[in-house]
Amino acid sequence: MPKYRQVEEIVKLMKNKELIRNIGTLAHVDHGKTTLSDSLLAGAGIISQKVAAQALALDYVEIEQLRQMTVKAANISLLHEWNGKSYVINLVDTPGHVDFTGHVTRSLRVMDGGICVVDSVEGVMTQTETVIRQSMEERVRPLLYINKIDRLIKELRLTPQEIQDRLMKIIRDFNALIETYADPEFKDKWKVNPSKGQVAFGSALHKWGFTLPIIQSKGLKFSDIIDAYNRNDIEYLQKELPLHIAILDMVVNHVPNPVEAQKYRIPKIWKGDLNSPIGKAMCECDENGPLVICVNKVVVDPHAGPVVTGRVFSGTVREGEILYGIMSKTEGRVQQVSLYMGPYREVTNEISAGNIVALLGLENIRAGETLVRPSNKDIVPFEKMKYISEPVVTIAVEPKYSKDLPKLVDALHKMAIEDPTLSIKINQETGEYIISGMGSLHLEIALWDLKQRTGGIEITTSPPIVVYREAILKSSNVFEGKSPNKHNRIYVAVEPLNEKTIELIQKGIVHEDMDPRERAKILREQAGWDTDMARNIWAIDSYVNVLVDITKGLQYLREVKDTIIQAFRLNMAEGPLAREPIRGLLVKIVDAMIHEDPAHRGPAQIMPAFRDALFQAFLTSNPILLEPILKLDIRVPQDHISGVTRVLAGKRGKIISLTQSGNIMFVTAEIPVAETFDLSDQLRSSTAGRAFWGTEFARWAPVPSNMMRDIIRKIRERKGLPLEPPKPEDFMST
Repeated sequence: MPKYRQVEEIVKLMKNKELIRNIGTLAHVDHGKTTLSDSLLAGAGIISQKVAAQALALDYVEIEQLRQMTVKAANISLLHEWNGKSYVINLVDTPGHVDFTGHVTRSLRVMDGGICVVDSVEGVMTQTETVIRQSMEERVRPLLYINKIDRLIKELRLTPQEIQDRLMKIIRDFNALIETYADPEFKDKWKVNPSKGQVAFGSALHKWGFTLPIIQSKGLKFSDIIDAYNRNDIEYLQKELPLHIAILDMVVNHVPNPVEAQKYRIPKIWKGDLNSPIGKAMCECDENGPLVICVNKVVVDPHAGPVVTGRVFSGTVREGEILYGIMSKTEGRVQQVSLYMGPYREVTNEISAGNIVALLGLENIRAGETLVRPSNKDIVPFEKMKYISEPVVTIAVEPKYSKDLPKLVDALHKMAIEDPTLSIKINQETGEYIISGMGSLHLEIALWDLKQRTGGIEITTSPPIVVYREAILKSSNVFEGKSPNKHNRIYVAVEPLNEKTIELIQKGIVHEDMDPRERAKILREQAGWDTDMARNIWAIDSYVNVLVDITKGLQYLREVKDTIIQAFRLNMAEGPLAREPIRGLLVKIVDAMIHEDPAHRGPAQIMPAFRDALFQAFLTSNPILLEPILKLDIRVPQDHISGVTRVLAGKRGKIISLTQSGNIMFVTAEIPVAETFDLSDQLRSSTAGRAFWGTEFARWAPVPSNMMRDIIRKIRERKGLPLEPPKPEDFMST
């Protein structure tokens, strides 16, 4: 394991919170984040300047090197000197591809500032908007680095004035995103101003860059950079305008230290009592306060076991102490405390508030967990992380030889620990393991990872399958469900949730674990709920469905509450149309007759009664199938626009907007995920490889009525079900 000269000094400086900066790189895929990180590492002396921009040092997962893209967030701590002071910069490199936005969301929780990298040719794209929206949700201050300036000079051969106009447009577009997504108090404060050194320009590939204050202090003009390229003297630019100096000076000057940042970030990401000792300690970033760590990542080391990474928001964590996970309700002893240096961990005795830490010994902890000492186990956990995308593409996997099943199961278990956005289930009827991801690339990477973890065992995979949702269009009447022994009756009605309620749940503003009174207040004021009904919510599931008890004082109903909630979750996961998850449903328990004898009201009686009433109500309420829709942001030369429109027209695509800037056409479109499996090949071939595009999960939309019956039959056939879905009378008790 290499030992970097900075480690001892970094450990000392970590105790001085004013000298800490927690930052990350954010951007659209292939805009140059990891190449930028290489330049920062080279400037800090961690890798050679000769290999920077080719090393992709933070892409230490092999497929990242092969695919030239980042799929897992990496960490490293750097030293930077400015005005005679040394600063610790904790850097997180994050993925840009839409399929890995889960990693970005979790990484943002530990940052205070983000370097948003934008390609000077492509400009602000779909994923740029997504990461800005994510950073505003977490109150992470964005700064702007406009990369690949060399392309404007060498490829497009723009004049200095044309280059300036293009750069100013990118800055305006970037600030427009901040205006759109920032909380009111940050809309103006966080807009970037190039004259203040809040925007850097350069080429990460060629390792030069500057801010306006830097280039002015050197007495240089932009024409000097063009002249250097014309005489092919890149070394002059690297010497006069080293990229790492421009970026890290910008970070030191404009990213807040943890003491400043936690004052405004904690009220946004933690909903506990800010006036409590723990609330005050986190807002003040107090290293002597109660210990609170927010976990953003867990990676399974093949030798050391799970490595838990997180931000220490309060207190100091030390080797040997017992920590408690609030959501997992488990304890573990810290066997090792480390700081990150790329793929390596450097052991230290302790890490204090304001820093990022790596811990060994905590077996049952997952990303999103809040870690405290056992004496503080009753505190409110951090707000649940909100993922932009949803798993919408599925494949089934099984080993070719049954003897390899234990290896497959073990590998899938570890993958689920490391990536909470990867859903892994077992099909009880076929014995297949079902993996659901954010898109086809997400699953491609997962399969590659699976093969590496299992030592290359032969794995059989199904073709990718789109995940659908079941929903209803109208409210139902009340329906009765009888238990098999006829001693219990449950009466249920259903209706579609209104869009505002769905939005509040998706954003995590309303969730199952919050105080019922606070939840009722939000639902009443923002979504028009009746107060009593909102207070009597029993469950909110991950598919955005709500179970409510609107009965009044019924005997024995409370005794079977847990069983009904369990039945609710099971039935929401597999609806009656095609056994796809149900979405956006309000389920109301209207009445019930529950037997007084516990022996006659067990789960085997209550669960079928609830299911029968629920599915009768569902199937009489205009049930529909929803499909996932992607937003496409395409940039293509004007003479190739017909190729784009032709591809979209053949794939049920819908053009939302079409604008032009110079010779470039900007197309915003929507397309069903089911139509995207060969989209890349078709767009490339129809535009001679000239189109650039990004994708983002947009929404769930009804499947066209003329296609729905056929799709339902195909899903049911694939699952080994009767081709025709059940009718309401199939769930009526005799």
